[in-house]
Order: sequence, then C-alpha cells, then structure tokens
Amino acid sequence: MKSIAQIAAELEGYDPQALPAADVLRFLSQLVEPVQDVAELPLFEALGRVLATDVVSPFDVPPHDNSAMDGYAFHGAALAAGTALTLKVVGTALAGKAWQGSVGAGECVKIMTGAIMPAGLDTVVPQELVSVQGDAITLPARLLQPGDNRRLRGEDLMQGRAALSKGELLTPARLGLVASLGMKTVRTLRPLRVAYFSTGDEILSLGEAPREGAVYDSNRYTVFGMLRQLGCEVIDMGVVRDEPALLEAAFTAAAAQADAIITSGGVSVGEADYTKAMMQKLGDVAFWKIAMRPGRPMAVGRISQAKSTSSPMDAGASSYQSNSNAKEVGSVGAILFGLPGNPVAVMVTFLAFVRPALLQMMGCIDPAPPLLKARCLEPMRKKPGRTEYQRGWVSTAADGSLQVRTTGNQGSGVLSSMAQANGLIVLHHSQGNIATDDEVDVMMFDGWM
Repeated sequence: MKSIAQIAAELEGYDPQALPAADVLRFLSQLVEPVQDVAELPLFEALGRVLATDVVSPFDVPPHDNSAMDGYAFHGAALAAGTALTLKVVGTALAGKAWQGSVGAGECVKIMTGAIMPAGLDTVVPQELVSVQGDAITLPARLLQPGDNRRLRGEDLMQGRAALSKGELLTPARLGLVASLGMKTVRTLRPLRVAYFSTGDEILSLGEAPREGAVYDSNRYTVFGMLRQLGCEVIDMGVVRDEPALLEAAFTAAAAQADAIITSGGVSVGEADYTKAMMQKLGDVAFWKIAMRPGRPMAVGRISQAKSTSSPMDAGASSYQSNSNAKEVGSVGAILFGLPGNPVAVMVTFLAFVRPALLQMMGCIDPAPPLLKARCLEPMRKKPGRTEYQRGWVSTAADGSLQVRTTGNQGSGVLSSMAQANGLIVLHHSQGNIATDDEVDVMMFDGWM
C-alpha cells in the first residue's frame, strides 16, 4: 500500500496548492483499492452490486437458428432469379418446439417469431410483405437477401464465452442477461460501508431551533442520497461540533466500521483548524487546493483504525443509523474524503471525484463518469487554468442533438440552481470563454442527484 507521499511523488508536477482536476482523479485511482469480500446472491438481491467473477455462458444464445419475426421461412437460394417468387405453404413452425416436416423446392413454412428455423431454410419474409392466395404466398422481386430475418445460433452469446465481466455493475438489463442463462445466483462484491458527518458549530440538525449565524445541514441529506443511489451502506453520524475530543471520537468510530469516511466543512483556509489537526493526528492525509470551481478545498487520505472506539453518539453526533457490523480485525482503517462546506461544492466534488473513487473501491472496471457533447445556448466566461462545473439543464433540440443552458446563479451556496439542473457543464482546465453555439461537455446526473 502506497503512502500519500509515495503517490504524490509519482505525479509529475504535483502541486497540492493548485492541483488540476485530472491529477485529482489520477491520485485517487492510486489511493483506493477494491473491497475483497464476495457473496453469492439471488438475482433479486443483486441489483446495483458489482460482479466478483465473470459470468460465463453455459450454452449458445440463441441455442438454435430462429426467426426474427412472424412470416414465412424458405431457402434463400430461390431469390437468385431476381423475380417475384411464389411458394406453397406446407406447415407452421411455432415457438417452443422444432417443426418436424420437410420442405422441398418451391415450398415454405409459416413461422412465428422465435421459432426454430426448419432444416435447410435460412430466410424469412415478414407476413405483411406477401400476398396470400389459398395455400400459397407471393413475394415481390428484389425485396430480400438470403439470410434476412434469421437469428443465428450463438449470435448473442457463445457457449464458454464471458457474457458479463468481473467488475461490471449489475443493472436491470444485466440481471436479465444473467437470468436468460438460467442462473439463479451471481457472485458479487459486498457494498461499501461509508460513514458521513458534517462538522461545525454553526450547523443545525433538522428539528433544532434556528439561531443567529447557524444554518441547517443540507449536506448530510444530499450526500446520503448520492451514497444510497450508489448502493453504499450509509453510516449516518450526523453533525459533530468543533471540539477535538468529539472529532477524534467520530473519526475513530467511523474508521472502525467504514471503508470510507466523508466529511463536509473544516478544510478551508480560515476555518477552525480542529478538523484538519485531527485528520493529521489520526491518519495519512493530504490537503489540496484544487484548480476548480466550485469546490477548491479538499482533503484525502487514510484514517487509522483504533483498537477501541467510543460510541459515535458520544462524539456529538445528532443521530446514528447503521446496519453494518464493525470491520474485521486487521483492517487498516478507512479512506478519507474531506469535502468543502458549501452545499454545491460538496455535490460537485462528490460527483467529479468521490463517486469515481467509490466505484473503484466497489470493484467497478469503468468508474469514470461519461461526458456527452451538447451545444451551449448562451455565452459563458471562463479563465484557463481551472476546471469549472456549471449547473445546467440539458434538453433535445429540434434536430435531435443535445443542447444545454445554465440554471442561473452559479454561486457555491446557491442550492436551488443545483436542484433545477439535470447535469453539470464541464469546462476543462485549458478552456477559455465559451460562445453561444459552442460545443461543451456535460456530465448528466442520471439518477445520482
């Protein structure tokens, strides 16, 4: 396991006071490691889990050549003449069992979608494209090519080949694919256990009376929602006040039972330094100023697991909910993500950096968020030398292409503009001003927000 200093030494031009977003992702990819615990789960319980092994097809899919639609099956060689073709119907092939008759020259078989292709036949004409006269059909000239409308054996999956790969996230479509192979269970990695708490004397939990200078804790609920969408087991540790003993108890309690710890607040210049000091005391931590907007300050590292821990309720947490047991003896602790305190900055840094890192910890083989191209509907001012994440609304233009506009005030404390957005406009490190109709990258929320 590499230390923070070792990882930093391998990054060319590493500058914790002005770290580009791309270097943040490179650093985190070296810091985190996938969990190793594996469970055999019924398919109904496996949604959102990550495959621990390849899923190998036990047979060809489909297992036979079959018809792609309702129509008439015949031998495609009859099309060689290039003229209208009349064929006699000598039987009907239904899905679920093979038709047992034989087909001669000038003959065809009526066939249903999914039915096994009768021996010697390789082409299907859709029933709506023929004229029927008694027990014969006629299809026009030059309508088909030999082999049309036939699904080949093994066309989807071949026996002995991987249908799904280790590290793939089990989506509804992938669950259906596993089920199509007749498998009742699948081997998956366990969900991540992630502890979260907000820090600061000015943070109010819901239910507390308002007081001057204090704000209600929105970060706790947005982070909780994003973690649950990711399939994590969330250890909610509430709000921890700016007191060294309370912070130490919270960090050690979290490290004892979580794979990762996420905090908000206490990492900016000028804030009470208890949180930073406690991170340094209990772990191997780096403090960054990221060349980005919003969300410049961030802390990352590892928090050590103590041999004995205090109750998280003793740490000043307003509430605590977990279905997780303590981690196994010998665990080295937890990965730390110390996020800024501003609500929008918390969500942006989570989506841009924390979510890919957590996906890598889950064992996902492709944790990077996909970026789509969209035409910008308004000009935007941008200075090269930092990455900006603007809140945007992506829609479909009349020609079917994507277009995007901002959702108004982009201040890091303006939570309403994030609630109105369906994605982030990503203006990269080297980009400058954006003109109307310029193409930009967008990171869609797609259920994560």
